[in-house]
Amino acid sequence: MSVKPSGPNRDEPVYLRISGVWKSFGDFLALKDVSLDVKEGEFVCFLGPSGCGKTTLLRAIAGLDLQTRGMIVQAGRDISVLPPSKRDYGIVFQSYALFPNLTIEKNIAFGLENTGRPRAEVAARVAELLALVGLASQAKKYPAQLSGGQQQRIALARAMAISPGLLLLDEPLSALDAKVRVHLRHEIKELQRRLGVTTIMVTHDQEEALSMADRIVVMNHGVIEQVGTPTEIYRHPKTLFVADFIGETNKIEAKRVGERGISFGDGTLLCEKNALESGADVTAVVRPVDIIPHAAAGVGGEPVGTPENLLEVAVGGMEYLGAFWRTRLTGDRLGGRTLIADFSINAVRRLRIAAGGTMRVEIPAERLLVFPRSA
Repeated sequence: MSVKPSGPNRDEPVYLRISGVWKSFGDFLALKDVSLDVKEGEFVCFLGPSGCGKTTLLRAIAGLDLQTRGMIVQAGRDISVLPPSKRDYGIVFQSYALFPNLTIEKNIAFGLENTGRPRAEVAARVAELLALVGLASQAKKYPAQLSGGQQQRIALARAMAISPGLLLLDEPLSALDAKVRVHLRHEIKELQRRLGVTTIMVTHDQEEALSMADRIVVMNHGVIEQVGTPTEIYRHPKTLFVADFIGETNKIEAKRVGERGISFGDGTLLCEKNALESGADVTAVVRPVDIIPHAAAGVGGEPVGTPENLLEVAVGGMEYLGAFWRTRLTGDRLGGRTLIADFSINAVRRLRIAAGGTMRVEIPAERLLVFPRSA
C-alpha cells in the first residue's frame, strides 16, 4: 500500500471540481448553484444543519442522486452523468452497511473479488487492511460479534480495499457513543493522512469538523455560506449564520456608531472597523470563551493596560461544566441583556468569582464581530 505525505498543500492540484451544481426535488431546491474545488489529498467536511444540502451534495458526487444541472469533474474526468459503478470512490455510511452473513475478511474482500483479482492478491490486501485498522485478530468473526466502533472501522477498510481516488464518509460516526466517536475520529484522520486519499465527510457535528477537516464547507439552505480552515471558520466567520452555527455565541442587537462602535440601550462597545454604515441595524456576536474576566474594581490587581471594553457586571448563575464555569452576566451597560461567559476553573478560583457577586469583564474589540441585522 502506497503512503503519501500527510496533508495537502497549496500547490496540490484540484482533484475534484464541482461547478454550478443545482439539485431539485419537484419544487424544492436542495442545492442552488454550488461550486467548490477540492485539492488532492485534502480532508474536507460538509457541515451544516439538517436539510442544508450537505448529504444531497455528497450523493451527487457519488452518482447516487444526479444533479439537476451543473458539472462534476474528478481527476480531470467529467463524471457528471456517470453511474456510481463507473466512478472512482469508496463510501462509508452511518449504518455501516456490512453484510451480516459474511465474516469480516469476506466483507472486506467482497469488492476486490468482483474485480477478478487473484485469490492470493485479495487475501494479502485484506490482511493488510485488517492490520491497518487494528482488527487483524477479528478476521473470522461476523459483524454482529463486533462493537459499533469496530464495525465502522471494517466499513472503512472495505471502502479503501480497491484503493479509490476519493473517499466519501456520510456521517460515519453519528451512531456511536461519545467516547468511541472521539477515539474513532482521530483514527480516521490519521489513516487519511497516512494514505493521502482525498476525503469528503458529511457531518452536523461542529467539533467533529473542527478537529478532522483541512477545510470546512459550511452549508445552509442549499448554498455554501463559507469555505475555510477550521481556524478561519471559527475565528473569522463571514456571515452571521456561520458565527452562530459554529460554537457558542452571544448575540447583541445593536446599531453601528461611528467608525468602530456599536450602541445598545445605554451601552456602547468598540469593535473593529467594517464596511457597515453608521446608524445601521446590526447584530454583534461575541463568543463566551472570548470574554476576559477581571476582578471587581478595588479588589485584586488592575487590568494590564487600558482595556477598551471593560464592563462592570453582576454575576448570576454559574454552571460547572468540568473544564470551565459557564457564567451568566448582567449589568447596566448591557442594557438589560444577559451575557454568557466561559471562565476557566483557575480564573474563577483566582478572582473569587461567585454567583451574586460583581466583577469586571473585558470584551476585546477584535473579538466583537458585527454583521448586518438579519430580517
